[in-house]
Amino acid sequence: MDIPHPPSPDGRQRPSRRGFLALGAAAGAATALGGLPAFSASASSPRPTESPSLSPADAARNQLWWQAPGSPGSMIEQGLPVGNGRLGALASNDPAAELLLITDATLWTGGLNDTLQSDGQFPYGRDDFGSFTLLAELTVALPDHDLGRVHNYRRTLDLAQGLVTTSYDLSGVTYRRQIFASRPDDAIVLYFSQRGGGAYTGTLSLAGTHGESTSASSARCFASFGASFANGLKYGAAVTARSSTGTVRVRGTSITFSGCQDLTVVVSGGTNYAPDAAAGFRNPSLEPERLARTKVLDAAGHSATSLLRTHVADFRAVFGQLGIDLGASSAAQRELDTWERVRARDRDNVPDPELEAAYLQFGRYLMISGSRGGLPLNLQGLWLDGNDPDWMGDYHTDINIQMNYWLADRAGLSDCFDAFADYCLAQLPSWTDVTRRLFNSPANRYRNSGGEIAGWTVAISTNPYGGGGWWWHPAGNAWLCQNLFEHYEYTQDRAYLSKIYPLLKGAVEFWEARLLTTTVTDASGASREVLIADSDWSPEHGPLDAKGITYAQELVWNLFDNYRATTETLGRDTGYGRTVDRLRERLYLPVVSPKTGWLEEWMSPDNLGETTHRHLSPLVGLFPGDRIRPDGSTPKEIVDGATALLDARGMNSFGWANAWRGLCWARLKDAEKAYQLIVNNLKPSANGGNGSAMNLFDIYEVEQGRGIFQIDANFGTAAAIIEMLVYSRPGHVELLPALPAAWAASGSVSGVGVRGGFVADVSWKNGKVTRATLKSVGGRGTTVVAGGTTREIGLKPGESVTLRNLG
Repeated sequence: MDIPHPPSPDGRQRPSRRGFLALGAAAGAATALGGLPAFSASASSPRPTESPSLSPADAARNQLWWQAPGSPGSMIEQGLPVGNGRLGALASNDPAAELLLITDATLWTGGLNDTLQSDGQFPYGRDDFGSFTLLAELTVALPDHDLGRVHNYRRTLDLAQGLVTTSYDLSGVTYRRQIFASRPDDAIVLYFSQRGGGAYTGTLSLAGTHGESTSASSARCFASFGASFANGLKYGAAVTARSSTGTVRVRGTSITFSGCQDLTVVVSGGTNYAPDAAAGFRNPSLEPERLARTKVLDAAGHSATSLLRTHVADFRAVFGQLGIDLGASSAAQRELDTWERVRARDRDNVPDPELEAAYLQFGRYLMISGSRGGLPLNLQGLWLDGNDPDWMGDYHTDINIQMNYWLADRAGLSDCFDAFADYCLAQLPSWTDVTRRLFNSPANRYRNSGGEIAGWTVAISTNPYGGGGWWWHPAGNAWLCQNLFEHYEYTQDRAYLSKIYPLLKGAVEFWEARLLTTTVTDASGASREVLIADSDWSPEHGPLDAKGITYAQELVWNLFDNYRATTETLGRDTGYGRTVDRLRERLYLPVVSPKTGWLEEWMSPDNLGETTHRHLSPLVGLFPGDRIRPDGSTPKEIVDGATALLDARGMNSFGWANAWRGLCWARLKDAEKAYQLIVNNLKPSANGGNGSAMNLFDIYEVEQGRGIFQIDANFGTAAAIIEMLVYSRPGHVELLPALPAAWAASGSVSGVGVRGGFVADVSWKNGKVTRATLKSVGGRGTTVVAGGTTREIGLKPGESVTLRNLG
């Protein structure tokens, strides 16, 4: 996913509603799911009277810390992220000049973008396709707190409580500020306190990032702004401040404060985006600026302590669903701050199990902060440092959005998956309409050559308005559906399966119309008729007009298999399900090239691309699929061919490419290679190079000396850690399939999702499972494998079983 930006195309966006009436059933399905929670009035939240306690060990294990603030010019590498799933911010934590870069997941330019270019592909610019953008900048100026004057500076990111804290000493006073993004109050809160008789004096300013004018009210002590984009999207933000001491007042368009021993700042904002294609993805009755004012004034009516307790109770309830211990780090490693620790891990090449476990928990922190009550996580997650993110900060459907959500169910965060499913359902009417009108354009090199069209598909890039950008991506629908169906496998939620059924069926209908019949000859000289995908490319790699690419064949095989299972589970369209299954049986599946020894990427023995290419498109049957299994159920030559291809791709890529490689090596049970790829992503980024930034955001070097943040690697690498500890498919779970030597001495993990409807807790010592507990969340039976031991278990939903000394 690293093509250069195409030139800005000519041609105007033409929003269209044609065909939506015919898609009423699909739209109804989206409504039934509840849609994406938009910026709306908050319900009254329960107010806990105390905060849940953390043991000292848990607190230390889940805390990252630094000895320097973030630079305003390097916020994407140094700012600390907070988010409530919809509203997010990066915080600089500078004592004298706190800066928050604030985002709302729905603040997008662009639109439906349904006027194709002359080549039959979509425009892809910030005005037609659109872009994710910043909502606001909030600054808190404290002129007397210059960094050069303070001592004992420290800032922390508490992963378990969703809390950023800054502390320092100045003139004998200890100052502390806490920043959190509360989901219950739908606001970001900054609480300034002190110990030792100090006070805060300074100025609070709120500014838009698109030329908006901020206004303020002296009577109610708030500042706010509101505006709209050319696409009709309204947005707004507001801030207020309160203190039980000192003076807080409005001066001009800013809020000033003086002599305040404590200060609470509350900021919120949003848009009038609505997850409704028929309404143009707008709620015309919503006034975002007015609602933002209401939210901040309501929240500021509660004490900072009450706001914090409410937030922590909400955040901890989600974060606490998974725990992990990969072994003990040394006392010397623990003494280092997070950035020094990352650099020491790379410099000394000594395992740091607690840091590696914290990296997994950081990924979970980002998921909780970025995927609850809003649009799904895009290439940037919920965090920006400007209005020009690479690739528009879009939803890339040829690996990136899928990788974003591989972590959720594995890591005890199934509720965080809802944003992804809700997004797909909300977009379905538009995706279907655009596909049926435009996919078979004579100019589209990927059109169905047979002339038939049905169902829906997507472009490589998608936005929140039903629009696509860049090129058509025929197999993208099948890959999205793989993620969607896997969520059912983890949860066994039949109501959810019924709600996503229109997505599955529409994708199947698209492929039933698209497949071609051809004849192939096997190694023995025998000929047979098979079904293959029409012209496509192996993302983002090979020839643009190849037929039967492995990527599409594997994804469609998986789609058809999942659809058949869905019809049987729901007792719906079972006859059609059997028809589709017969099509699946006729699909061409890849063979091993006699020239390279690799699993073929194209229906050719030749390597038609780059040997070390970043994408592992021909290996989707290994991961995220599991048609290719190293357990004896798959022909050995296919497993060997997949292994040889993965080996040829190399170990030194970047970000999401390393994460995908690590997941594949975990599936092949090569623990040390999987571990090395995790270590590769933990390498410190220098001068924009590949690796982890100071704040642990993954940096991807797009050109010499320039790196950008893409969040998929943070999630993909975390998913790889779990996959090394627990592998599952319905009816089968394997414990410690790829446990590396660095973690083998002792450890545990709890709350891991298991396909088939279970949750697993596993403890080990000296590389062997000492205790494993499986609890059913809907599953009835599965086979448990650990070492050389196999156990068959049967449970009713809600029941659990504990197994000891396996292997």
